[in-house]
Amino acid sequence: MEFDTKLLHGGISEDKVTGATSIPIYMASTFHQQKIGQNKYEYSRSGNPTREAVEKLIADLEGGVAGFAFASGSAAIDTVFSLFSAGDHFVVGNDVYGGTFRLIDAVLKRFGMTFTVVDTRDLNAVEAAITPATKAIYLETPTNPLLRVTDIKAVADIAKAHNILSIIDNTFASPYVQRPLEFGVDIVLHSASKYLGGHSDVIAGLVVTKDAELAEKVGYLQNAIGGILAPQESWLLQRGMKTLSLRMRAHLANAEAIFHYLANQPLVSKIYFPGDPENPDYDVARKQMNGFGAMISFELQPGLDPKAFVEELQVITLAESLGALESLIEIPALMTHGSIPRDIRLKNGIQDELIRLSVGVEDQKDLLTDLERGFQNLQGSKNNVSNSTVHSEA
Repeated sequence: MEFDTKLLHGGISEDKVTGATSIPIYMASTFHQQKIGQNKYEYSRSGNPTREAVEKLIADLEGGVAGFAFASGSAAIDTVFSLFSAGDHFVVGNDVYGGTFRLIDAVLKRFGMTFTVVDTRDLNAVEAAITPATKAIYLETPTNPLLRVTDIKAVADIAKAHNILSIIDNTFASPYVQRPLEFGVDIVLHSASKYLGGHSDVIAGLVVTKDAELAEKVGYLQNAIGGILAPQESWLLQRGMKTLSLRMRAHLANAEAIFHYLANQPLVSKIYFPGDPENPDYDVARKQMNGFGAMISFELQPGLDPKAFVEELQVITLAESLGALESLIEIPALMTHGSIPRDIRLKNGIQDELIRLSVGVEDQKDLLTDLERGFQNLQGSKNNVSNSTVHSEA
């Protein structure tokens, strides 16, 4: 089946008991066992028919052997790192979601894991960071929030050469735009609250593995740790995923239009977008992505206050998260990446004037008019940028 058809007919698309084309929400905590050891389900932490449907669907979409659904993207990431032990070393991309940085810096390091942070686009740096204790390379592509693009196959090949795992957070792309397992990656992660859910109504995380042995290990940890996705959220997520292609086509078209608008805006000093032909990652993005995604980050001219821009908008919503039907905008330094110390954040290229825009599916004219409204509010304003942290969640 082609991708668009898989969205509707992949995984478990029909309830075998009733024939319902929408898998029911099985709100059971436990299941009747006719004979000991011969039941398909026993307890909903260990397995639930509604959750199983969305897990099989994401496995089909990513081309993996098994999928696993979690209560959040962070729960998914934590469970994957639970595959490893104290003393294990990891090579990690230097431009990752702030919550991933927080998990590594405040939690995993306390458990004796060690990390070397590199720009994963620099394959020599990735190779040089690997030690005898290294167990995995972990990265995002495109990254959050600077939209850097790493050559997926090249990193997967390095991992294979060193007999370690490659793990990619595919949230910003979605399987519509790229499927890392096809390039040799071992584990793919998603914050499914974003493009896969698509409607700002569910918090969820997904993991897909390339081989059965790894799937068995992740499945064991999913049950043992217990951060599973509940039936109601599993149903919402599967419903959202069915329209992924329809939504992504609109997302991508709007993002392209906004990129060209920003490229001609004098109050913008820099644009981060994989579809920019002048972007050094453009050729890699074109090689491994189906379109360039719908995330755009841009820096205002130095001294301009990003709050004066985002708080003036009326159509684009000031909010954390991304990948929703509605366009969402935020200031990474004050919001999603506020948990990263400022010196580290600046070293990694996340400036105080940086704005991250998740382009939605509204009419292009309304989006462009709203952006123009924000820029008009900036005219003549030169304010000190506040470095205070609001919070860091999505």
